[in-house]
Amino acid sequence: MSERLIITGDSIPALPRHIRLKHDESRDAWVILAPERVLMPDEIAVEILQRCDGEATVSGIAAALAREFAAPEDEIRTDIIGVLQDLADKGFLTA
Repeated sequence: MSERLIITGDSIPALPRHIRLKHDESRDAWVILAPERVLMPDEIAVEILQRCDGEATVSGIAAALAREFAAPEDEIRTDIIGVLQDLADKGFLTA
């Protein structure tokens, strides 16, 4: 069994090569496509995942979203870590 990936403010999240975030025109919704699996993330998760480029840290993503949505950065970081940890636990994220 592999070791659990723990997401922190210093993590640099990215989608693995075999997983894609894509806008599905037929559903008019964003989806996460993985081999034999499809997830439909909510709007908040999409905002986060669009910034998971393998270069930005979780704290950097939180700072950007806090500026964009005029929200407290600490709260946003906590929410981001929760969303990304859930995806990492399901194998949809690397960091």
